[in-house]
Order: sequence, then C-alpha cells, then structure tokens
Amino acid sequence: MRVVIGEDSALFREGLAALLNSAGHEVVGRAADAATAVAQVRAHRPDVVVLDVRMPARDEGIQAALEIRAWNPPTPVLLLSQHIEVRRSVELVGSGTDGFGYLLKDRVLDVDEFLVALERVAAGGSVLDPEVVARLLGRHRSGTVLDRLTSREREVLALMAEGRSNAAISNRLCLSERTVETHIANILIKLDLDDAATDNRRVRAILTYLEAVT
Repeated sequence: MRVVIGEDSALFREGLAALLNSAGHEVVGRAADAATAVAQVRAHRPDVVVLDVRMPARDEGIQAALEIRAWNPPTPVLLLSQHIEVRRSVELVGSGTDGFGYLLKDRVLDVDEFLVALERVAAGGSVLDPEVVARLLGRHRSGTVLDRLTSREREVLALMAEGRSNAAISNRLCLSERTVETHIANILIKLDLDDAATDNRRVRAILTYLEAVT
C-alpha cells in the first residue's frame, strides 16, 4: 500500500512513516503542511493519504481532505486529530463515507487496530473514531428520525457509523450475526431506506444518523 503522510509534527510524521514501513507499506510522500500534502498526493497518486486535522492551523488538514476527496477519482483519506472536531468530521462524512476515516491520534498506539483501519479506508471503507460517535450520541436531539429506533438499534447504527462490519458489531454487542442483520434490516425500514439500492443503504443510514445527532 502506497501512502502519503501530511503531519506538521516531524517527530510524529517520521514515527508514523517508520511504523508503516515496518508493516510493509511504502511511504511515497511526506508533508509538513496542507498545501504540500495536496501536491504530494497529486504527484504520487497514493492508495491512501494520512492527514493531521491541524497543519498547523485549525482546519487546514480538513480543507485539504475535502479537496482531495473532491477529485475524480478521489483518494482515500484517513484524518488524525489530537482533539475531536465533531462538526467538521460530520461535514467530511457528509461528502461520502467511501474511503474516509477519522481517528484520534491515540489510536495509532494500538498499531494493529490502526493498520486495520488504514487498510479499510484504502480499500474504500470507512472508519469513525468511537469517541466521535460517543460524543455525537451525547448530542442526540429528540424529535429526529432516530426516535423511531430502539436503544439497541441506535447502538447498532452507531457501530455502523464507526465503520464496523456485521461480524465486528456482533462481537462488540455479544449478539449473533443473524440478530445484527435483523437489527440492520429494521433500521433501514424505520429510516425509510429499505427500498434504496442495496450497495447504498448502509451509507445512507450512516449519513442519516450523523445528520440527526449534529
């Protein structure tokens, strides 16, 4: 997997590059600011780009991510942040969940989990940090479509928003995969998504969830 890293902290940037190289991936570009990161992505066309949210200003990494994801074809982006930027993360997810991830930097310390997340994003999947999802859940307003769901269905949908597969949701909630599938089917019906195209329903359910909690 070919990776471009955009991170203004030289120590973190080089440590991340060493981690990826040791895992067998190729770091084809490094950047200390957003403009250089965008240029590196244009030049190298990597499989995925890892961007710091703040490079060094408040949301330069987010602006770079939005630009990169607007290309045709878009390059998958994994954003890393020291702090949760809920509203901007939702804006990014709203631009499409395919090939997008948002994690707190602490997640890099769990190397195996981080590498799995990065590979999932590079393959066109999505990853949303559990703490971001928890923060969103805490902001759930009444009078939204989520009121149609049971508490268990909201748990399942929140885990879907994190980018977890049915098997991972099953393990997390100690449910059978068949039960998880039933919950997801009920969620799609209650969110009026049961007649949507099969490959688009899960994404639309996640976007509905994020819009309802922000």
